[in-house]
Amino acid sequence: MIAKIKKSNLKGELKAVPSKSFLHRMLICAALSEGVSRIGNIIKSEDILASIDCIRSLGADVAEEGDILMIRGAGRRMTENGSFPCRESGSTLRFFIPVAAAMCEKSIFTGSERLMERGIGIYEEVLGAKGLKFFKENGALKVEGRLHSEIYEIPGNISSQYITGLLFALPLLSGDSEIRVLPPVESRPYIDITVSVLKLAGIEIEEPEKNRFLIKGDSHFKPLNEEAEGDWSNAAFLYAMNGLGAEIEVSGLNGSSVQGDRVCLETFKKLDKKDAVIDISGCIDLGPVLFAYASAKNGGRFTGTERLRIKESDRAAAMAEELLKFGVKAEIKENEVVIPAGGISVPGEPLNSHNDHRIVMALTALLMMTGGEMSGIEAVRKSYPGFFEDLRRIGLDVEINEG
Repeated sequence: MIAKIKKSNLKGELKAVPSKSFLHRMLICAALSEGVSRIGNIIKSEDILASIDCIRSLGADVAEEGDILMIRGAGRRMTENGSFPCRESGSTLRFFIPVAAAMCEKSIFTGSERLMERGIGIYEEVLGAKGLKFFKENGALKVEGRLHSEIYEIPGNISSQYITGLLFALPLLSGDSEIRVLPPVESRPYIDITVSVLKLAGIEIEEPEKNRFLIKGDSHFKPLNEEAEGDWSNAAFLYAMNGLGAEIEVSGLNGSSVQGDRVCLETFKKLDKKDAVIDISGCIDLGPVLFAYASAKNGGRFTGTERLRIKESDRAAAMAEELLKFGVKAEIKENEVVIPAGGISVPGEPLNSHNDHRIVMALTALLMMTGGEMSGIEAVRKSYPGFFEDLRRIGLDVEINEG
C-alpha cells in the first residue's frame, strides 16, 4: 500500500493504543491459568493476533466481546506436539519457545521469512546446553525436548524477550529455578513489565540481588481481570509530531508506567538542544522516531544502537537510507548512529517502509512537515492498525492506494 501525504497541520485528541508489551504477557498468563480471564482494551494488531493464535495452540479457548477477550486457560496441560504460528512477531516467537518446551515434547514454530532470519541464537546456545534440540527446516523452527528446572545464565545485552520467555515457563516446572542476567543489562524495563504482569497472575518472582531472579516451581497461574494500559512506544510518534509542529493531546497513558519508552518525553527535550548524546540501549524501539526527530531538529549522537540490526528491519540502516531522501546523511557505526544538524528538505523520491511498522510511523512524522509518498505502509498493522485513520481524523492529508 502507498500513502501520499501532503504537508499537514495536526490538531486534536487521540487515545493511546493499548500496550502490546502488556497484552502479549497478559495473554500468555491467561492461557496458563486454570480459569477464565477477562482482558480489556485489546488491539487487533498483527503481533497480538499471533499471540492469540499461539495461546490457542496451548489449548486455551478465546472469545471476543468488543474490545475484551475472554480466555479460558489451559493450565499446565502437557501434550506431545505443539504448533505455533508466529506470523512476523519476534516477541511471540521468543516468549513461546520456553513455554512450549515446558509443555510439549516437540514443537514447531512458523512465521515470516524475516522472522526466521532474525534467529533465536541465545536459546539455541543456552537451552541447547540443557538438552533441547533445535532444527531449522523448510522455513520453520522445530524444538525437541523438555525444559528442566535449572540455573540459566542469559547475557543482558541481548533482547529481554529471551528472559521473559523463561520467566513465563520456569514456574510451570516441578522444581525451583534461577535466572542470572549477565551485565551489561539492557532493556531492563521490559523485564519489569514481565515481572509486574506475572505478579498479577499470582506468580511472585524474587530478586535477592539485581538481575538475579528466583522462580518457584510447581506454581499455578491465576486468571486475570485486567485492562492493558496505553502504549508509550507508539505514543512516542505522536509526541514527536508535537515537537515538529502538531498539537496532539494524547490520553490513556500511565505517567508512572514501568514501560521504558516513557523516557521519550525527556529524550525529545534533550534533542531540542544542540549536541545531544543519547544512549538508547534501554529503549531500543525508540530508535527510528528519535533519528527522525533529530534530523528535523538539531541532530544528535545515539549510542547503544547495535540491536537495531535484529529488528523487523535493520532499523539503523533503513532509517539512514530513508533520511538520505530528505537530504540528511546519517553516519552508522557498530554501536552508534550520528544524525547531523541542518534540517530536512522535501524528499526527492518515494520513501520505503522496509516492512517495518516503526519506520512507517517515524517517517510519517517527517512527511507531515514536508509532504511526500511512502510505500509499504501496511506494516503499521503489526502494532497500530488504525494509525493513519487516527491521524486523518486530526488533520493529516493522506491518500492511501492499494498499489
